[in-house]
Amino acid sequence: MRSSLTLLASITRSQSSKLRKPTVSLDHFIQRQRVISLWREIARALSKIPNSSTRDELHNYARHEFERNRDVTDVQHIRYLISTGKAEFETMRRYIDEQVVG
Repeated sequence: MRSSLTLLASITRSQSSKLRKPTVSLDHFIQRQRVISLWREIARALSKIPNSSTRDELHNYARHEFERNRDVTDVQHIRYLISTGKAEFETMRRYIDEQVVG
């Protein structure tokens, strides 16, 4: 019985789990949270626009930009993309505010 448990334990240790994702650094984790925060901010702002083709176009544009840069791993580049995204969003937000008021 004991040898079978030892065998099972050695087999389990040698096999890597398919469920585990590679660990990320604290900086990557923080940047990921900033990206998610930006996406949520954009989604909330777009939800204020009444259903229209403009709303769909803006949502598709934002989603495409996030998807296009999904595999970026360099922290400096991620920071650059976040700052660029925030600048573009501020421009978009002015347009959104006009759509909501108008």
